Amino acid sequence: MEGTVFTPCLEGMKNVKSEEGQMLTKPFLDTCKLILPVIEKFGAAMTLVKSDIGGNISRLDAKYSSNPSQFADLYSLVKVEVEAKTAKSSSSCTNGLLWLTRAMDFLVELFRNLIDHPDWTMSQACTDSYTKTLKKWHGWLASSSFTMAMKLAPDRKKFMDVIGGTGDINADIQRFCTEFSPFLVENHKFLASVGLDDLKAS
Repeated sequence: MEGTVFTPCLEGMKNVKSEEGQMLTKPFLDTCKLILPVIEKFGAAMTLVKSDIGGNISRLDAKYSSNPSQFADLYSLVKVEVEAKTAKSSSSCTNGLLWLTRAMDFLVELFRNLIDHPDWTMSQACTDSYTKTLKKWHGWLASSSFTMAMKLAPDRKKFMDVIGGTGDINADIQRFCTEFSPFLVENHKFLASVGLDDLKAS
């Protein structure tokens, strides 16, 4: 593998925004998709996260594909639903974007933990980032299955070796966290502006 597992994702991030600074639907979803191979390397610990992210990407992608010119801007998917009063439905694109953004928050926090706390086990890094990001939005059931899954986290050194490839994994993780975070902040700001950033899991 040339570079690290993050290499394709770092390349993809360059296209997420238009020259006018709009968040573009397809490049944003494609970049999130490129993170899935990284999650796969976690094995069973991340099965929930992976299916969650994959499912939300598919939902948003399907809507985008139904009218690529209308939905070129990521937030147009939400605006349509806000106007139609369907944004709060559990199967809405708004809900999809919200949970995709939250899952990515969790991953950014997790990768940041791996860089900032070299002495932590993988389980510690996962649990800490879960507590800081997803936990408050999850009900008891989701929370307990998540906590169980974290116990299956792989050995940290093995994991870093696997995702490292031929590149500088620490530098790539740092870059991913630094460059991807602003997209997530912007998503939250937009969702908050339409009053939809604090929906909880049903």
